[in-house]
Amino acid sequence: MTNLEKYDREFIKMFGVKKEELPTLKYRGIKKWDSMGHMDLMSALEERFDISISTLDVLDFTDYEKGKTILAKYGVEI
Repeated sequence: MTNLEKYDREFIKMFGVKKEELPTLKYRGIKKWDSMGHMDLMSALEERFDISISTLDVLDFTDYEKGKTILAKYGVEI
């Protein structure tokens, strides 16, 4: 499984969205991606990729696409 597939799976599993919806997905853009959902997603991504995301990056992780850039800082190429 590629890193992109792993990344997508976390969003799909966490928020119950379809793969086609991912590119436009934004924090607080759907009901399930609220502050608690955000922290659950960060925890799931940290576990999935065996990384620790800094507080500033957690705050900056505002949408699906930006998340790819943030994870790249931790050596996770998507």
